[in-house]
Amino acid sequence: MKKLLISIFFSICFTIQSVFGFFQTAGQIETKDGVTHLQEVYKIIDTSKLKVDIFYTNQSFARENNTAIVFFHGGGWAYGTPSEFFTTCERYAKMGIITFSVDYRLSIDNGITPSKTISPIESVMDAKSAMRWVRKNAEKFHIDKNKIVASGQSAGGHLALCTAMIDDYNEKSDDLSISCSPNALLLFSACVDAVEGWCDHLLGDRRTKIWSISPFHNVRKGLPPMIEFHGVDDEQVPKWTVQFFESEMKDKGNYFEQHMFEGRKHYLGDGNPKYSRYYDDEILKIADDFLRKYHLLN
Repeated sequence: MKKLLISIFFSICFTIQSVFGFFQTAGQIETKDGVTHLQEVYKIIDTSKLKVDIFYTNQSFARENNTAIVFFHGGGWAYGTPSEFFTTCERYAKMGIITFSVDYRLSIDNGITPSKTISPIESVMDAKSAMRWVRKNAEKFHIDKNKIVASGQSAGGHLALCTAMIDDYNEKSDDLSISCSPNALLLFSACVDAVEGWCDHLLGDRRTKIWSISPFHNVRKGLPPMIEFHGVDDEQVPKWTVQFFESEMKDKGNYFEQHMFEGRKHYLGDGNPKYSRYYDDEILKIADDFLRKYHLLN
């Protein structure tokens, strides 16, 4: 009996240590309204620790083969924070999806652009690393490796597109046997054509590389299905760039669903801070239907 009790005691201790170890590694931040928020480091580059915020419910963790959505914030490759997607992450977590909001390198040094060492190319590399990290850790987070969605707003939409469309610019530390390509994309006011003035400015002496990170100039057959939401009066990403991109995508036989909104500008949810002005519930309900269409949301 004594040996049995000792065995049970050590078993309980090991279980507690394992659970504590997971959360210690993951960096649990809080649980709010049934949604647990963790933070992990997905890549260390030079002296920078790039982090990803993770949201899920216990109900989702009780299942296997969940959908994941990986969000990339906007800000012109030089500004913005992952927190801009937190309310959206919480929304989809409550709907049974494991959600991620990604930190990536920005092209700014002490408030000055462009950075001497970081450009949109490095942002693309980080986005691809983040997608590989999510797929590599799919089992840990109860995710189906074939149900990973990339999403982003503005420059973040560009990064989401690059994970599916740009083969170059992989981090040396990445395991290239793991695909960084998503199974579907949700895009909001996305920069689909990177050949424009601000991206050129941020690339600096590498501006000749601009074509190689421009989604419009790298369209090919076999891309995952995409949905794009855009304002007719978008003052930062002209609507015609999206219309040309849509035409190119469909010419190659890809699925591209576009929703244009009259009277709306770059921030589709302007005046409604709930989702960092990125969009509103009306738009997200259309996004939900797209996810259901591809069996990514029950």
